[in-house]
Amino acid sequence: MSTLTDLEQAARRGGEFRAGGTDLMGRRAAGPHVDLRGRPELSGVTRLPDGSTRIGALTTVARIARDAGLGADHPCLTLTAAALATPQIREAATVGGNLLQRNRCAYFRTPVPSCHQNGGDRCPARIGLAPNAALAETGPCIAPHPSSLAVALLACDAVVEVHGRDPFPLPGLYGDGSDPSRDHLLGPGEILRAVVLPPPVPGGRAAYHRAISRAEAEWPVVEVAARLVVDGGRIVLARVAAGGVARVPVRLPGVEEALLAGEPLERAADRAADRHAPVARGRHGLALLTGTVLEVLERATGQAATGGR
Repeated sequence: MSTLTDLEQAARRGGEFRAGGTDLMGRRAAGPHVDLRGRPELSGVTRLPDGSTRIGALTTVARIARDAGLGADHPCLTLTAAALATPQIREAATVGGNLLQRNRCAYFRTPVPSCHQNGGDRCPARIGLAPNAALAETGPCIAPHPSSLAVALLACDAVVEVHGRDPFPLPGLYGDGSDPSRDHLLGPGEILRAVVLPPPVPGGRAAYHRAISRAEAEWPVVEVAARLVVDGGRIVLARVAAGGVARVPVRLPGVEEALLAGEPLERAADRAADRHAPVARGRHGLALLTGTVLEVLERATGQAATGGR
């Protein structure tokens, strides 16, 4: 069997990695493909001696969604995994594929070079049809990052393992979104091996919600994942992350600070737009972000919806 180094070298000669293949099929990506399937060192969920959990990059989304141990320790991730795509796609799609998939912009996915990511030198979505454009502008490209698992893993303080590198926090996989030509920062031929979740913290609570344009099987317009730790009735740790907002998954520090300060959920949710309002592409999107954050906070804290949003 070829080693991971062999596979990396093959990809550097012009191949594209294939795992579950769901995004390759969506893009109708022609070969050559470097097949990662069947690699045991890239698969499975392992509880480590220090209490952390290692998830191989080839582990399917469906496996994550139904893993009882993960559901107990890291419900933020399992709730997100269970909500994305369709049951059929979850059975094929992998963690690594979800984290490294390409954006869904129609201008990128057309065979005619027209944008920064497919050989062009502009962002036609700025003047064309872009119903799901990012709310915040971090660079020339306005296509939001498509990975739902990245949103949950950001809230979980996950660490990434890439073959040949030291582990690094998940944000290092994406940077700040300013490079319009890339959806992630892995170099040609680099292989994502696994993500590692820290040990669970007692008192943990979590929730996930996506705002979509139809009942199911749709890409989110906005999605939010929250992980809270409650001690003595007080929130002592808050991680709230959002997708569909920017070129990369983002934390919402204003919301987190408000929760730690004991502010009401409605006021905390209003802080979701703090970072993005100055550059936001429309008030409707900001209202949707705020409403989605409030929904997630109410679920995570067990408080009933108040209505009148």
